Amino acid sequence: MRFAVIQFGGSNCDQDTQYALTEVCGVDADLVWYKEGLARQYDAVIIPGGFSYGDYLRAGAIAARTPIMDAIRRHIMEGRLFLGICNGAQIGAESGLAPGTFTINAYPKFICTWVYLRVETTDSPFTSRYRKGEIIRIPIAHKEGRYIATPQDLAALNRQDEVTFRFCDENGTITKDSNPNGSAENITGILNAKRNVLLMMPHPERSSEQVMGSEDGRRVFESMIAHVETCE
Repeated sequence: MRFAVIQFGGSNCDQDTQYALTEVCGVDADLVWYKEGLARQYDAVIIPGGFSYGDYLRAGAIAARTPIMDAIRRHIMEGRLFLGICNGAQIGAESGLAPGTFTINAYPKFICTWVYLRVETTDSPFTSRYRKGEIIRIPIAHKEGRYIATPQDLAALNRQDEVTFRFCDENGTITKDSNPNGSAENITGILNAKRNVLLMMPHPERSSEQVMGSEDGRRVFESMIAHVETCE
């Protein structure tokens, strides 16, 4: 089993993500410079957080148009896993890997804080180690993290159980006050129709050990590992 963590100029969570995978979860993970492409077959590909291309134009817009994304699309079409975290989610949305997009926060400033999330589905390779309705604590760090989508896409996401996480308060209540960036319906994690793509703004790698203040994010990676093990 081997994961790839893609590096762009401006990535700043690449080594954190690799550490969470290798040192915390015990799985092999390569750092892959985006210009090198995917030289081998990986069980999962992750684009981590950061500021690819300095977030010029729109966050993720330039990185989404690099050749490695064609390789990642083939990887996804073959049924393997893709996780986009923060800037990776922005790149994934710009690449059309899941419905909707991530845009400037309702209050247009960079937000770096801990948030509570409610797990909305466990029927995915990324959330199987959680309990449906569980309240977890994971940090966010973004200026363009507000999820928006058309009413039709939002309806489809809800109907097809493709929302993974929503911002909530510590009791699990979905409120305007618990929504730090103004995301539609408090959504901050979405699946594609095949359920092998997850785009999420919160940072699971920054909450993978208790010394960080929470280990709730680790189960995203553990769920992915468990899924790959069942497919081998």
